[in-house]
Amino acid sequence: MTASADAFPSSSTPTPTPDPQAAGLVPLAWDAAEDLVVQVLQHAGALPESARAAAQALVLSEAQGLSSHGLARIPSYVGHLRSGRARGGAQPRIVHRRGAALLVDAQDGLAFGACALGMREAIAMAREQGVALLGVTNSHHAGVVVDHLRPAAAAGMVGLGFSNASACMPVTGGKRALFGTNPIAAIFPRQAGSQPADPLMIDLALSEVARGKLLTAAQRGEPIQLGWAVDKNGQPTTDPVAGLAGSMLPVGAATSPKGAMLALMVEVLTGALLGAHFSYEMDDLAPDLRTPI
Repeated sequence: MTASADAFPSSSTPTPTPDPQAAGLVPLAWDAAEDLVVQVLQHAGALPESARAAAQALVLSEAQGLSSHGLARIPSYVGHLRSGRARGGAQPRIVHRRGAALLVDAQDGLAFGACALGMREAIAMAREQGVALLGVTNSHHAGVVVDHLRPAAAAGMVGLGFSNASACMPVTGGKRALFGTNPIAAIFPRQAGSQPADPLMIDLALSEVARGKLLTAAQRGEPIQLGWAVDKNGQPTTDPVAGLAGSMLPVGAATSPKGAMLALMVEVLTGALLGAHFSYEMDDLAPDLRTPI
């Protein structure tokens, strides 16, 4: 699956979650958390099916320890739905189907329902053709890319996923942000004897860390590690707000251009191949941390 999303993408490196009692958090059962997120997103303008798909993805991310792609995203999703940057009434549709290729237009809405629609169709196509190529265009933030591939593993198939995002990362040694953090993901089904086992899942941003980690650190008032980002003057920083205003660093940027070249590969797959926007052509959906949503 390839996707083009006007937002910053994902990483499966867990973000430490604070102790609930020490942080004064209220524990919620999984279903209750999903229902609460659905209510919030519907109140902001999302259609019920779209809100449910997004809630399932956000709660799953939170439960996996990926707080940077979990409930911390709700304020920005709500803000974008209210402002129209994400179309709450969007209904994804299949705009191209030929052979083993399928293209879904998310209609500028939340990504999760569009990806779910596409995966259902792609799995059916792969059963007939042996392989399927799915593209999703005109979507909001894609979340944890590998989670979109779970249905493939459940069907006994291998899945590969890629997504570009709004530009926040320069070529190694450069100053201008050209690429998003452009995650890549893979999933492989497994069995334990005659019983299905948890799939092998790989998901990584091509920046040193996912941009969502800076968002989470900024929300919590915590510093970030040196080497994750630079400020707008190109200077290394431990301030997540300065890092969000500056640029992320490609993985391995200190010694190699490999991270930037992989990001370029994702640009070609998700931008050129799908006829979608390149990262540097997208609006930045990162929330303005100085203004409450």
